[in-house]
Amino acid sequence: MRELQEIWRGLDWSVLTDLLLSIVPALLCITLHELAHGYTAYRLGDDTAKRAGRLTLNPLKHIDIMGLAMMVIFKFGWAKPVPVNMWKFKNPKRGMAITAAAGPLANVLLAILCLFLFGLLSGPLLKPGKAGEYLTQMLLITAYLSTALAIFNIIPIPPLDGSKVLYSVVSDRAYARLMHYERYGMIVLVAVVFLLSRTNLNPLGRAAGWLMDKLLFAAQWGFELSRLFR
Repeated sequence: MRELQEIWRGLDWSVLTDLLLSIVPALLCITLHELAHGYTAYRLGDDTAKRAGRLTLNPLKHIDIMGLAMMVIFKFGWAKPVPVNMWKFKNPKRGMAITAAAGPLANVLLAILCLFLFGLLSGPLLKPGKAGEYLTQMLLITAYLSTALAIFNIIPIPPLDGSKVLYSVVSDRAYARLMHYERYGMIVLVAVVFLLSRTNLNPLGRAAGWLMDKLLFAAQWGFELSRLFR
């Protein structure tokens, strides 16, 4: 028993914690993103996602393995798209645009919440120690990944959300031509993200960083609130 306890104490838990700090925030971001799509579509009259069991916080229902790997490695990725039948909307174009925009908007709101909690816990409320350190790290990572997911998905390339929003402002003929290349869209996106990650330009990373800077007001609000508990 003593030998087992010594082995247990000697284990290197840093690999596991680093893995959790990468995967848990990514799962949270993609789950809320897809849930926002499905719930918005449901509120607008389309119950396709509900019948498919996608109105859930269970991340296993939303995971796309390649998209999750991209999120963990490159900080930009995607989930398994929620099924939407736009013809069930009273106004198909408008309904599709609102449903598509709900995902990135949910990610921005999640980032604001995480930054607020980070500010709140970074003050006197947070007790020193490893647990507190991991919690604040996870909040920051979740905030960044959520902003990155929002930025990535507003790109107007099929099948990303930006292409669905674009549908509401272009002609049916132009959109049909754009959607003709949807099957190649994901291949192009994977290649672009990989290439940009190897350069110093990395416009997606810079855009996510810019959005994070704009949302730091939430962290300041949280910190100011925490000072009331001193």
